[in-house]
Amino acid sequence: MQALRINVILFGIGNVGSALINQVIESQQFFLENRNIDLRFPIITNSTLAFFEKEGVKNSWEANFTQLAFPFTIADIIEFAKNNELENVIVVDATNSSELVKHYIPFIQSEFDIVAANQSANVLHIDFYKEIRRNLKKFDKTFLYETNIDAGIPVLQIIKDLYYSGEKITKIRGVFSDSLSYIFNTFSSKDLPFSSVLKDADKKGLLKADFKEELSGIGVAKKLLVLARELGKETEFLDVEITSLLSHRLEESNLKSGFLSNATVLDKDFEVGKIIQPEGEVLRYVGEISIPENRLEVKLVSEPISSAIGQLKDTETVYEIYTQSRGNNPIIVRGDNSEKKSETIARGILIDILKVSEKIKLKETIWL
Repeated sequence: MQALRINVILFGIGNVGSALINQVIESQQFFLENRNIDLRFPIITNSTLAFFEKEGVKNSWEANFTQLAFPFTIADIIEFAKNNELENVIVVDATNSSELVKHYIPFIQSEFDIVAANQSANVLHIDFYKEIRRNLKKFDKTFLYETNIDAGIPVLQIIKDLYYSGEKITKIRGVFSDSLSYIFNTFSSKDLPFSSVLKDADKKGLLKADFKEELSGIGVAKKLLVLARELGKETEFLDVEITSLLSHRLEESNLKSGFLSNATVLDKDFEVGKIIQPEGEVLRYVGEISIPENRLEVKLVSEPISSAIGQLKDTETVYEIYTQSRGNNPIIVRGDNSEKKSETIARGILIDILKVSEKIKLKETIWL
């Protein structure tokens, strides 16, 4: 049987997008031999330029992109796919763009499936969220975004499976951020000022360009919102109660260097917080959804060191999923983020691409 060709239109060739292309190139033969799937990249883009290749990206894709890419519009992308009769198209959004998601519905209406690391489509107004789902149903298309929550583990899939099986989820809580996990795991276990731990995290590459969003709790809040909506809650971002880790003075500092040089103003409050904890407990920054109360919170808590959250090390993440049938005995889902983050996210995107590919293959089998 001829291999099923999957045409991936990739938006974003930063660390994640580049890692994704290289992972596919490295495993191309494996996918052909073991899954009968031929993954191609006929279009790859950065924020301003696109490279169009009828035969799909090869090992020299970076040089080809530099030499042959040119400015594009979304209409150009859709027209190229139509004119070249590209079948089984999956749009992959490996950007952080809030603008690109505005084109998701035209993509779906052009009969493209979508895989996204970008959270934007799932945290914008609920009307937009619902309109995407309406179009997905109308055009029988798929939208996967496992890496919106945790790139290293399929926590979103586990929650979906529980929800759609009729299991009543009552609460989800945990440490959702690898950088915040490292910061509080280190602060709780070592005799260091909080500002020193932040600088250490930065040296390890854990404080990214969006560090203020992470430290203010916005990053965790967005993940809570995605999870709540998966559980059928018509919740908006403003419904999430967020306790920021930043003082108002620090929130005014946009440059990371300036922020870190002034971070000593945080030391006293966090040191006091550590001292007044009950014995055998540690500080953790958690996200929590309580379904019966319809309450979403991002907050700093004191957690027993014997608990799943209290036992975290390094950059590990953990999700506690409470259900009606299990009571106070939650399902524990742990994430180990020791691999380079861009590689982990790329691998998560690739898994979603393969899931969509298998769904396309099943449809084709039924049609035959």
